[in-house]
Amino acid sequence: MMLIGIDPHKSTHTATVVDPGANRDHASIRIDVTLQDYQRMLEWAQQWPERRWAIENARGLGHHLTSWLLARGEQVVDVSPSATARVRQLSRGAGRKNDRIDAAAAACVAALQGDARPVRPEGSTDALALLDERRSNLSQARVRAVNQLHALLRALLPGGAPRDLSAAKAEQLLESVAPVGPAEFTRHALAADLVAEIRMWDVKLKDNAKAMAALVAESESRLTDTPGIGAVTAARLLGRTGNPTRFPTASAFAQYAGTAPIEIASADRARHRLSRRGDRQLNAALHTVAITQIRMPGTRGHAYYQAKLAEGKTPREAQRCLKRRLADHVWRTMTADERHRTRTTGPGGQAGATTASSAAGPPP
Repeated sequence: MMLIGIDPHKSTHTATVVDPGANRDHASIRIDVTLQDYQRMLEWAQQWPERRWAIENARGLGHHLTSWLLARGEQVVDVSPSATARVRQLSRGAGRKNDRIDAAAAACVAALQGDARPVRPEGSTDALALLDERRSNLSQARVRAVNQLHALLRALLPGGAPRDLSAAKAEQLLESVAPVGPAEFTRHALAADLVAEIRMWDVKLKDNAKAMAALVAESESRLTDTPGIGAVTAARLLGRTGNPTRFPTASAFAQYAGTAPIEIASADRARHRLSRRGDRQLNAALHTVAITQIRMPGTRGHAYYQAKLAEGKTPREAQRCLKRRLADHVWRTMTADERHRTRTTGPGGQAGATTASSAAGPPP
């Protein structure tokens, strides 16, 4: 098995072939970032029938080449830039650096399997991540339009408009206004234009939610069986997490989601504070689920929250405990779903994750 290390740049890529047994490079090629040169590099690599590609920063500058190679059935692993920097420093010394050395370093890391991570073709989770990002942009655009409409209605109506303003309510309010003078006529026209804009955002958000629901149903995720997790929230959890088996334990996932508290110890006193690290969008989704379950009597989350209050926890501390437990439950559910898909569709994910929870008691 020959390893082909790739050092990607914005306009050029350098590929170096390394023999893992002899630990030396055999050949190298530099190409422009074009589809024609991609094909030329693949034809050049076909002289080694057994090969694997090691791309530095495959989720960044090497993303397009990675997707192109995966679509053609090639084996690809992702190597972090920090890993290649360590290999380059230890093998060459004095910080020597050029594209051929960087490409060879990526291949060496892949050969050692120290920091290389297999890359899979993009699937439903990648599509859900795109839809979630689009939904965030649509929501922000709608909020801006509503804020502008509130400001105009405040100048047109005594007392302004209610907070829970919809396009239909705004239209009714505008119909009751008889503008006088050029300024009021302009405000009225702008407000009517914003009402039409808000209606457009509402339609786009509804279509976005339908697309999310279809992909979540297609993925056969059991997240929606949990109270408080609908299709939109499940889409964010799946899209922001990606392949859940890349987290070896539930604690690692909680750390990534920012729900694991940070211990602050001084002398004989130890306490924990809220973590501000991790994926904040993923954290926000878990927060939404926790708040929903707290307000739903009869759910395990509600019972768990009440039990924490009975132990003397403050409402905020009890809420943080529930979020931590929900992170464990979400990780276990996604991991079980991923392993079920692997068994039914064949290997393609990463093995080695455990379903053991780091928290005691049943999940909410």
